[in-house]
Amino acid sequence: MEQFICNSCGKKYDIKLTLWKCECGGVFNIVKETPRINKLAWNNYPKSLWRYVETMPFAKDSNTWKSITMGEGQSPLIVLDPLEPNTYVKVEYMMPTLSFKDRGAAVLMTKAKELGVSKVIADSSGNAGTAIAAYAARCHIACDIYLSDETSPKKIAQIKAHGANIKAIHGTREDVAAAAQKAVNEEKVFYASHVYNPYFYEGTKTYAYEIYEQLSGAPDSLIIPVGNGTLLLGAFYGFKELLENGLIDKMPKMIAVQAANCAPLVQAYENGRDVAAPVTNQGTLAEGIAIAAPARSKQILEAVSETCGIFIDIEEAEILNARQMLAAKGFYVEVTSAVNYAAYLKYKKQPEEKIVIPLCGAGIKSN
Repeated sequence: MEQFICNSCGKKYDIKLTLWKCECGGVFNIVKETPRINKLAWNNYPKSLWRYVETMPFAKDSNTWKSITMGEGQSPLIVLDPLEPNTYVKVEYMMPTLSFKDRGAAVLMTKAKELGVSKVIADSSGNAGTAIAAYAARCHIACDIYLSDETSPKKIAQIKAHGANIKAIHGTREDVAAAAQKAVNEEKVFYASHVYNPYFYEGTKTYAYEIYEQLSGAPDSLIIPVGNGTLLLGAFYGFKELLENGLIDKMPKMIAVQAANCAPLVQAYENGRDVAAPVTNQGTLAEGIAIAAPARSKQILEAVSETCGIFIDIEEAEILNARQMLAAKGFYVEVTSAVNYAAYLKYKKQPEEKIVIPLCGAGIKSN
């Protein structure tokens, strides 16, 4: 029987469809041992993130993913500029729903399908909702997506196109999550949360596996935007598995980026706290990382600390300038994704330091 374990108190639970957090309020991890990585087995699978399915906590003979996959993963890793040959961008917007959230959604919804789920509820600032809606459609599972009523109309249109029911909530991102969680508890359905459900991170960890294959090793540093931490934690878990299997000899430094107008993790880092205190979102164009009270702040801060990483905050003008500069290099990203390049411009890199920057979402997703 598969189990969850609370990251706060250590209590274990058998996995149930309606279970999404510990009775103490803590978030769950999956009870599992570090997977044994057989690189030769990767070539037995398609050129997608399912290349690494044997490292995920699915039954060995599980083939559910074959009817759900849309070829997600294996995004290109490209030198950003010939004058900076050690800086790479990983073009995550070349995914079925145009963002990296497809990594987590594909794995999470595959698990939901295996568990016999008939309906899911999720909350999102946009991209995760789109990804969950798309893969719910692939699974023939009913789907309600809770969003802010100020979410980009283009993201709302994309979610509706996949057949999901939109629940527009007036208020903060935290108000949206609270409304979704209330509905989950009342309806007793599966909470397909990219924050609370640890199967989502089994998908985002493939970001690390792909970089390892593309570079034939680990980079020195990763620059990653952080709201709820789904990509940063996934990358951390993936590289840690590679390290524990002896495939790399060090962890890459995690450089976490937040918008200055909503930066609870930056404040916690600067004040030496283990957990981020909630802040008030002062308003930022980077809607995808505007998370005032990240539920996994303790895990995010630990991951950055363990890799000798840092946090960087970015002003609004810097975000827009970075977006224009990326576009001039041929990369049209959504506004949130531009914080990565803005952080790169501020980061004091070392000579020959090998850096990877994700281009998380496509520009056409932004207004």
